[in-house]
Amino acid sequence: MEYRLTDFLPTTKKELELRGWDTLDVILFSGDAYVDHPSFGAAVIGRILEAAGYKVAIVPQPDWHGDFRDFKKLGRPRLFFGISPGCMDSMVNKYTAARRLRSEDAYSPDGRHDMRPEYPTIVYTKILKQLYPDVPVVLGGIEASLRRLTHYDYWQDRLRPSILCDSGADIISYGMGEKTIIEIANRLANGERMQDLTNLPQIVYLSKEIKSTDDDIILHSHEECLRNKKSQAENFRHIEEQSNMMHAHRLLQKVGDKFVVVNPPYPPMTSNELDASFDLPYTRQPHPKYKGKRIPAYEMIKFSVNIHRGCFGGCAFCTISAHQGKFIACRSKESIIKEVKQVTKMPDFKGYLSDLGGPSANMYGMHGRNLNACEKCKRPSCIHPQICPNLNTSHQKLLDVYHAVDALPGIKKSFIGSGVRYDLLLYKGKDDEANKSAQIYTRELICNHVSGRLKVAPEHTSDRVLMLMRKPPFRQFEEFKRIFDRINREENLRQQIIPYFISSHPGCHEEDMAQLAALTRKMGYKLEQVQDFTPTPMTVSTETWYTGYDPYTLEPVFSAKTPREKEAQRQYFFWYKDNQNADNRTKPRSEKPKEEKRGRHRRH
Repeated sequence: MEYRLTDFLPTTKKELELRGWDTLDVILFSGDAYVDHPSFGAAVIGRILEAAGYKVAIVPQPDWHGDFRDFKKLGRPRLFFGISPGCMDSMVNKYTAARRLRSEDAYSPDGRHDMRPEYPTIVYTKILKQLYPDVPVVLGGIEASLRRLTHYDYWQDRLRPSILCDSGADIISYGMGEKTIIEIANRLANGERMQDLTNLPQIVYLSKEIKSTDDDIILHSHEECLRNKKSQAENFRHIEEQSNMMHAHRLLQKVGDKFVVVNPPYPPMTSNELDASFDLPYTRQPHPKYKGKRIPAYEMIKFSVNIHRGCFGGCAFCTISAHQGKFIACRSKESIIKEVKQVTKMPDFKGYLSDLGGPSANMYGMHGRNLNACEKCKRPSCIHPQICPNLNTSHQKLLDVYHAVDALPGIKKSFIGSGVRYDLLLYKGKDDEANKSAQIYTRELICNHVSGRLKVAPEHTSDRVLMLMRKPPFRQFEEFKRIFDRINREENLRQQIIPYFISSHPGCHEEDMAQLAALTRKMGYKLEQVQDFTPTPMTVSTETWYTGYDPYTLEPVFSAKTPREKEAQRQYFFWYKDNQNADNRTKPRSEKPKEEKRGRHRRH
């Protein structure tokens, strides 16, 4: 299908004129190329505002050098500037775990790695505040969301305050931003000022004076965290717990003479609300300005469909729950089918959906049986250290979606490219129907939805390290592999199971890596999908790595930190290539847009 320029949100003065617009209500600046697709946060926020009647434009990857013409070309918006630095944290996007510059930026045309600065949230805001000091700036996206309080920055190797302090922006819309951004726009349009929005859920702001209540959680100050690493570890337990509670408390942290205030998030979106976001008139295409250019992240997800958001796995090194929360919000089957039909009409679609999934592919439709218990729960994971008996682990709703999609004309096969939680497939609870559905799902997944290789993430072989990772014991991976191999034999299939592993995670010693190498070698693996642990803001693993303490027990934890220690651990992955430089051989894990495969991952 051919799209006109006016089918996209405007990006230039000429495109405004095509719409007959003289002024704009909101201008969004994005660190990514503009792809009008529900996996790209700026597109989602733009479409949400458009649907509410606002005139909105996107400036993708503005040039931050020279005369700042990209920041001036659309003029001054009536309400605010919004900054979406990208679907990935800019530093993860630009640098490897060894702090080496990556050769490709997956979210830029032709993979160019010079299209965004380090920390675009800070760089873009400072430019806008210099040019238009009186126009409010609203931050969103993964970079600002996960830097909303004092955090360790691996690339600068130091503790940083809330990104509000470094950027000079007015407010952060953290997490998934559909509800927040509309409320901000509506209230500003009604004549309120930024300083009037302090009661808005799911925002972060700075204030010189705060009246705290008994319900507030007062964290150690930024200055105290600089002095004492244990204080930073203590803070993080509260931060993570409140990110994953149905009814969270307000967080307050003193920085200098001000307080950073984190208001509790909105409740998880309902299916109707999530459908409304996905059902907006996306073209699902890159903007025409990129004609003839390849955007790697888009190529990866162009034939995929996301079916839910949120993840209750609580993996210690993952940021999904910090951004999306642990409660699963599901699209309706009708909304999913509608998007799949749109995919089938794409001119180069050959009948194969690359992914019908989510942050964890098989959590669709799962929730607590007794929701009152969920409303009081502080656990960051519903499945670690054991699966909660209140969790309904039935896979039947997911099977219904698969069957409906596979029955559509034009669909030859729907693959599950997202990660699958095999601990949910192996779980035997008191609900026989749920147990049976997991068995049916396992066989259907292996027989009908694997594109030759099924990727799963045991992450390590040491149960002690796995406990710190909040992952199931390695014996569960071995059990799942036996089931996988048996079903392949029974069905005469020749498929592989591809495990993911991490080196240098907190608690991992060199002898643990030696055990990993020996065990996986015995199982016949020459490992490919591996990575060295990268400390990223707002994860338990990062706080443990930086502080040296487990935030929940405050017990000391060893971490490999020096380049020599980290390289010594990583070399164990490559026992079969002893004579080569392992650093040049590492095949990093796919950094496919999540929301994770839908991107907003964690993203607006």
